[in-house]
Amino acid sequence: MEPFSTLIRTASREQHDEAKTSPFMGNLVGGRLDVPAYARYTEQLWFVYEALESAAERLATDPVAGPFVRPELFRLEALGRDLAHLRGDGWREGLSALPEALTYTDRIRECAESWPSGYVAHHYTRYLGDLAGGQIIRDRAERTWGFARKGDGVRFYVFEQISNPAAFKQTYHKLLDEVAADEVARQRIVAECRNAFELNTEVFRALDKEFPLSA
Repeated sequence: MEPFSTLIRTASREQHDEAKTSPFMGNLVGGRLDVPAYARYTEQLWFVYEALESAAERLATDPVAGPFVRPELFRLEALGRDLAHLRGDGWREGLSALPEALTYTDRIRECAESWPSGYVAHHYTRYLGDLAGGQIIRDRAERTWGFARKGDGVRFYVFEQISNPAAFKQTYHKLLDEVAADEVARQRIVAECRNAFELNTEVFRALDKEFPLSA
């Protein structure tokens, strides 16, 4: 039988690729956008991770979601430091979520409250994606806007408590393979994983409208 970690990756590849190749992300990674666009994106991430991590303590003992609650992954504190660097000490008062980001966070909260297996899908798409692909964004931000290497402004992408990302990803894949869910539930997790990528893509589309490039 195909490992669940392989299934969830291959079954959501189309949605993952669509998010990864969105115009906004392409322009951001390509160095064609400025710091305000990067800060606005970081702001949306704060709302997403607040939804994920506000549910973590309650889900820590859940048989399905509990094994995925790993404090070394938590990003909210790092996002706060980045936003303080990008927006100043009053960054919290100026936080503003796009409607698409609110739709995204509402779905995360809904899963956390009533369907922990769905929470796992959102956990996987966010944390593993930012641990891996997020490093491209960090590198671009450092090179384009002069942020200190792995310093304030890009701390979200620096997983200080994970010394060996490759080994950690293997551990995470093992958790997926052993997730306490039957075949029907696993298929629902895969479907929610696709949905998570689509919700993320909608945020990118909204950001692309907010920060269009001149023709």
